[in-house]
Amino acid sequence: PLWHPCKLSGQGLMASRAAPNNRRVSTPSVALDAIGVPLNANAHAAGSGGASSIYDRSVQRKRGEVSLSAFSLVFGEAIQYAQQKSKGVSELEGRLNKLGFHVGLRMLELIVIRERSKAMKRETRVMGILQFVHTQVWQALFGRSADSMQLSEENPNQYMIIDLDPKTSTFMSVPKDLPGLSCEALTAGIVQGVFSSAGFPARVTAHAMETPEHPNRTVY
Repeated sequence: PLWHPCKLSGQGLMASRAAPNNRRVSTPSVALDAIGVPLNANAHAAGSGGASSIYDRSVQRKRGEVSLSAFSLVFGEAIQYAQQKSKGVSELEGRLNKLGFHVGLRMLELIVIRERSKAMKRETRVMGILQFVHTQVWQALFGRSADSMQLSEENPNQYMIIDLDPKTSTFMSVPKDLPGLSCEALTAGIVQGVFSSAGFPARVTAHAMETPEHPNRTVY
């Protein structure tokens, strides 16, 4: 990867850079392209030379994958910016959730435009939209479906989408001075934005519930 794993510290998220062949990453381009494009740890970062503007590209044409290391750099900067304006973990997660929410509002429209040739229909049932998020939204964002989906045994109006290895926090480590912080609040915000855009008001949060086999397991 172009960037070494990031670490979140009390002073903000820091990243150290390797310099393979003096290549540079165009941060604004990566930040825009990351919307609606699957993340891939093996994909190369977008270069800055000769690339056409994102506004000149057709939204109906599925593009390649975005470098996970480049995305992590942009995401790390977003976390650091939000951390500087937050007074605690709850406020920081709220800012990340809000950031993801605006992505989710556009994500549904983008998926519908790209998949309209497959006779997609508007979901009017809760289970239908949950299955849509579990499969098609996760596929558009991360290149695969979520691992499972469950109904809460305690609350009939509460549903859970489980990801055993979330990609957005692959290179993140939470320090001791920020206990309970979940960087997956961004993904939770995206899911909430998709639900809101589809006409299903919901509150979505992310909770780290690791197991010995899956230390990064997250429940939304």
